[in-house]
Amino acid sequence: MPGDFWLLTVRSEFSAAHALRNYCGKCENAHGHNFQVEAVFEGGKLRPDTEFLVDFSELKGDLNSVLDGLDHKDLNRTPPFDRLNPTSENLARHIHSALAPLASEHGVRLRCVTVGENHAQSATYSLREEGTK
Repeated sequence: MPGDFWLLTVRSEFSAAHALRNYCGKCENAHGHNFQVEAVFEGGKLRPDTEFLVDFSELKGDLNSVLDGLDHKDLNRTPPFDRLNPTSENLARHIHSALAPLASEHGVRLRCVTVGENHAQSATYSLREEGTK
């Protein structure tokens, strides 16, 4: 059904150390990153009073509350990465899982989360839409 549709994006970052397990190369050794994180939210109804979908500061606050649990940590010693490899892919999925319920409290859906270890590459996680392969 056609209708209005908006995407809102907020960005933040956190600093952490990690060592990639089962990897042959420099990154198997402990090292750190200033991880860049981007979250994209979607919704179709603006608030009548402000004509916002959601105030950016609310979304950024939610994102930062999730990232606080990762900031300045050794990810290999921080659940769930004490058992999962702390890759950008797994970080993006973890952040998405923690942030999605907070987004729904604002009446929007979290579309995707992107995590970058630097400006040149990143990993994006999104739930697959029903009916897609």
